[in-house]
Amino acid sequence: MARERLKPIVRPLPVDANLLALEGLIRRFYEEIADLLDEDEVERFPDYFIEDCVYQVVSRENYNEELPQATIYCDGIAMVKDRVVALRETQVYVPRVWRHFISGVRVTALEGNEIHARANFMITEAMSDENPTLFLVGQYLDVLVRDGIGFKFKQRLAVYDNHHVTRSLIIPV
Repeated sequence: MARERLKPIVRPLPVDANLLALEGLIRRFYEEIADLLDEDEVERFPDYFIEDCVYQVVSRENYNEELPQATIYCDGIAMVKDRVVALRETQVYVPRVWRHFISGVRVTALEGNEIHARANFMITEAMSDENPTLFLVGQYLDVLVRDGIGFKFKQRLAVYDNHHVTRSLIIPV
């Protein structure tokens, strides 16, 4: 049975040293993931998710209309791992380099053991025979849980603002 997308919770939070510290830790977490994707270490990507997770890359239009279609749709950790295996073993594509730029990291709610957070992303793509291009722009809408001193995704939605994706979406966002 498919897991439903969790609705992001946004509520006013008092800005204090604890919230600022938490946002700093989450920013570091996001940058660590961006770095491993930029360095083509996608095999490590599933390590950042809990077993019962949702990972989707979805257009803003489909997200706003609450349509289930997503460009990348992973329902559970097994599908996230399968995505990496497919990338390495079955897909043929022109090599490329991605660079993730993340801004506006905010904790939007603390709900039990869940941390609702969002951040903006911009991804550039460079191929060997072309100048770099702006590939994807959007917003992460995440639900995180603590994992020791770090975090894991219960849900990662990468909601992109592009009208369409100009090339194949191969690597996780």
